[in-house]
Amino acid sequence: MPIMEPYRIKVVEPIPITTRAHRERALAAAGYNPFNLAATDVTIDLLSDSGTGALSAEQQAAGMRGDETYAGARSYHRFHDVVSELTGYPYAFPVHQGRAAERILFTALIKPGQISVSNTHFDTTRANVEIVGGEAVDLPCRAADDLDSDAPFKGDIDLEALEAVLSSRRDVAVVLITITNNGFGGQPVSMGNIKAAGEIARRHGVPFFLDAARFAENAWLVTQREPGYENHTPRQVAEEAFRLSDGCVASLKKDAIVHIGGLLGLRDPELAAKCESLLIATEGFRTYGGLSGRDLEMLAQGLREVTDPEYLRARADATSYVASLAAAAGVDSVRPTGVHAVYLNAGRLLTHLPPSQFPGFALASELYLAGGIRCAELGSLYLGELDDVGELLKPAPYELVRLAIPRRVYTQSHLEYVGETLAEIAKEPERVPGYRLTHAPKLLRHFNCKLAPVV
Repeated sequence: MPIMEPYRIKVVEPIPITTRAHRERALAAAGYNPFNLAATDVTIDLLSDSGTGALSAEQQAAGMRGDETYAGARSYHRFHDVVSELTGYPYAFPVHQGRAAERILFTALIKPGQISVSNTHFDTTRANVEIVGGEAVDLPCRAADDLDSDAPFKGDIDLEALEAVLSSRRDVAVVLITITNNGFGGQPVSMGNIKAAGEIARRHGVPFFLDAARFAENAWLVTQREPGYENHTPRQVAEEAFRLSDGCVASLKKDAIVHIGGLLGLRDPELAAKCESLLIATEGFRTYGGLSGRDLEMLAQGLREVTDPEYLRARADATSYVASLAAAAGVDSVRPTGVHAVYLNAGRLLTHLPPSQFPGFALASELYLAGGIRCAELGSLYLGELDDVGELLKPAPYELVRLAIPRRVYTQSHLEYVGETLAEIAKEPERVPGYRLTHAPKLLRHFNCKLAPVV
């Protein structure tokens, strides 16, 4: 079925068209790490959906109204009004991106030795917990273990496990629900799960927060999959989710469709005062948080646009289309398909490669070499346990490749090109080589590691 985007193109940007020989040289020079590639070497960039979206005409117009006053700018008050209406939080601090909100919140909330419990902490979230001396504990629901099932809410937290942890430990600093669950295939979290998790946390006196980077996409999937919400708008679902929590951290580079910006939302005045001091010391005054007035205006407008049902429907259709192209090529992906990305099952495609040769990374590398498509591995390179010399001790449970779809950027023909490239690889998957680590930092290694093909 053809995809019709609910917008038309007003400005275009050329994309690099390169040869395989060029890409081979570029990837080798990058230490076989896609994060080290220059944008000029990438044809279709599916590495991340963070800060990679296309601004609307209304966002561009809003940016021209930016008030660059240092304190109390009009742009901040517009931003605050939009956030307060959406979330209900009395304290809404802008920051430059989501990881800044994480760092500030965890510094104020987590003492050394305490734990943060989540459905799944993403990479920077886990790192920010560990940097302040905490421990990140993931409790994904049991349905998440089956990549092929069509269970509608595989992003849920395991409520029984959450109850057990909070009943047996007194060192839990926060319960954090990530919507959608990026670490587990972009799967949504049901409203029923959010409500129940919040009730458990409150009963044990533990703050309950959302990592709300993709709150609108989660809300869309709730309207499509959860009984009782089929007649709700995404905006109504999102408003309800925020009001079930004590606060949120959010990278607004996702569901505010901007290139920079984040949010720390809070209800508790004492916690807000602590966070405000950290914000001023490290990000900027509370009314700009490291952002320009122009940024704040575009954030406010993006938060209005992102819950439009037609926009969300088209975005979900595009991601489902990529998944269908992969299936037609004989490549499985995590089911059911989410909204922001398709997660390819590289381990099932590249059966000739053991986890020690990083099948997910191998497929991601081959997509670049074959078609200039940059994407991210979410397998043993990212999640596995390594020894001091970079040898794999414990593999990840799955070898996945994430194709993150930027917002309002690529057309159907671009997506078809991705599917055609994947189909060519799938014809002879045994030709894809494995990889070995040559440099492996201890923290967030996938950003800075270097590898080489196994020959």
